[in-house]
Amino acid sequence: MTNAAITRAHIEAAHARIAPHVRRTPSWTLPGAFGHDGPVSLKLEFLQHAGSFKTRGAFNTLLSKPVPAAGVAAASGGNHGAAVAYAAKQLGLKARIFVPEISSPAKIAVIRSHGADVVIGGARYADAQAACDRYVAESGALRIHPFDADATIAGQGTVALEWEADAAPLDTVLIAVGGGGLISGVASWWAGRVKVVGVEPEGSRALHAALEAGKPVDVDVDSIAADSLGARNTGDLVYSICGNSVDHVALVTDEAIRQAQAQLWRDWRIATEPGGATALAALTSGAYKPKPGERVGVLLCGANVELAKLDSVVQSLA
Repeated sequence: MTNAAITRAHIEAAHARIAPHVRRTPSWTLPGAFGHDGPVSLKLEFLQHAGSFKTRGAFNTLLSKPVPAAGVAAASGGNHGAAVAYAAKQLGLKARIFVPEISSPAKIAVIRSHGADVVIGGARYADAQAACDRYVAESGALRIHPFDADATIAGQGTVALEWEADAAPLDTVLIAVGGGGLISGVASWWAGRVKVVGVEPEGSRALHAALEAGKPVDVDVDSIAADSLGARNTGDLVYSICGNSVDHVALVTDEAIRQAQAQLWRDWRIATEPGGATALAALTSGAYKPKPGERVGVLLCGANVELAKLDSVVQSLA
């Protein structure tokens, strides 16, 4: 597939398909916030069902593809699995979710709360994906890929469709990147009209590495955000879209992510996981420096955080 495979028309069709099943999350424009003199528009996607944007792609996949009797299967650091479990439950489908050992207990609890079978094993996301692939081959279940699939990307792109319709015009949007499904959908919607900037942890930079190498490459993963932004490789479809439509990728430290998490809680009472605060960390740390008056959008993408860990982060930075 090429970038032409994901068009605005595909995203519009995905939105019509999933609208009865997902929340139209609010956007919130703050003048002069986070050290920037211009407006900052926050898309509050952490309020989505199952705690992240991934519910959009899950529903779009399940509503646009035939599902076998064996049900569906997915590998996940946590949020994708929670989204697939939630969507499957709402549609009356069986789901089995494979998660690595680094997955947050809070995320595993969310997956189980939606009735899915959970299989825990392997040190990293790639290990869970390998186990999922084996199960799919044996059972015939439908595999729902977390990022490098057309239905997933089109579903994630609906967040940009809503943002554009509901908020004031934007010059730039900052999007956290794990495997790249979210930024691929956003870039497919806004290509050539709004500057799309990816944000990755320094220790988990699959898209940054791919753009540098001119192709998808494997990377080592070591970050506090690894359970949501811990993909080792973007995949071909994500790379082809982002190579054409993403301006660049900013890298942020784990400390900057912690600071953004703490600021969101301290100043706005918004509880986010590390991955959910990563896009904001680019703005608050200076990894992305907007021009004076630039209209900046920040996607807050995930809320599945252990509150005890969030409290620990806040106390350590007090």
